[in-house]
Amino acid sequence: MQFKNIVGQDSIKQQLIQTVADNRISHAQLFLSCDGSGALPLAIAYAQYINCLDKQPDDSCGVCSSCRKYERYIHPDLHFSYPFFASKDVKTAVDVLDEWRSLLLEDPYVDLDIWRSKLNADNKQANINIAECHDIIKKLSYKAFEGDTKVLIMWLPEYLEKEGNSLLKIIEEPPSNTLFLLVANNQEQILSTLLSRTQIVKIPKLPFDAVESYLINKHSLSENQATEYAFLADGNLIEAKQLAANTHNENSEKFAEWLRMGYGNKVLELTVFVDQIATWGRENQKNFLKYGISFLRECSLLISGADELVKLPPLALQTARKLSAHVLDLNMADAIISELEKAHYHVERNANPKILFLDVSLQLVKIIKFKTFPQGTQHIYN
Repeated sequence: MQFKNIVGQDSIKQQLIQTVADNRISHAQLFLSCDGSGALPLAIAYAQYINCLDKQPDDSCGVCSSCRKYERYIHPDLHFSYPFFASKDVKTAVDVLDEWRSLLLEDPYVDLDIWRSKLNADNKQANINIAECHDIIKKLSYKAFEGDTKVLIMWLPEYLEKEGNSLLKIIEEPPSNTLFLLVANNQEQILSTLLSRTQIVKIPKLPFDAVESYLINKHSLSENQATEYAFLADGNLIEAKQLAANTHNENSEKFAEWLRMGYGNKVLELTVFVDQIATWGRENQKNFLKYGISFLRECSLLISGADELVKLPPLALQTARKLSAHVLDLNMADAIISELEKAHYHVERNANPKILFLDVSLQLVKIIKFKTFPQGTQHIYN
């Protein structure tokens, strides 16, 4: 991975290159960004540049033996750690290293949902366990095989729980010529003991024009299409690519249908829907609820007359307009959002999905059909 292959982030690229030129490379760095900003590709390109045998002023050479191995993610001094889904056959990250390399070779712009689909993880929870921590310590205790610097890139250290404290000593006092690059999305979910031992490099969201230019040049979209998709993606290149590829997302259709069933008081259909959603798996259920919360917030903007602020794809926008005009009002949207946020909280804590979604479905009927709001819901639009 070379810097030239990364979309935008020119100032960050120059900042990283300058640390090498000045010989001021911090041994433990945390690349902090939103999904789709390019933090993981930047970490890989940075590691490749550090170990390049013929560094250029603005990038690695791309042709030396070190670069060629980095391009295929097989350099013996490049190590990865990432959340995985433990089983009897998968105990550490290296057990799914082939899948990880395959994923990066396809596209280094990834999120946890993409990684999950690569592994067919179903309902399992991702984490970085104690066995993985011990494996990291073991790998980094060896001398570098070829390069000047051993590099560990840990993607999503948020999935390190208290077991991550076992890494503190090696991060604080690493073996010689060892570099830790942590790539995270949520600073608040990272162990404070780990956070305090890293230098934070904040990666900003991609600007609108960078995403728009990428879609025009790489996906051959018209300027109007690229402008619309760049606006919807809001700096997330992963989402922009999915929009450009017309990736079908059933959340929009399913959620709108759920609201319609609640409005029609179709209890039997709601029961069938609950049976379906109970089989989706925890992560898919969480994504569905998150989509619903975002969708209803956009509906609230429509109801309030702030149409210019709405960020929905055309088909979803059409559905939102109909629901906002004929079904929903601000009190309803506020009350349903509250119910969905509570449901998301309970899904994360392993609530029984059938009981949970049946309860939420009945609340939908009360709110939409009978305008009866759950106790404790605050109505600020009366």
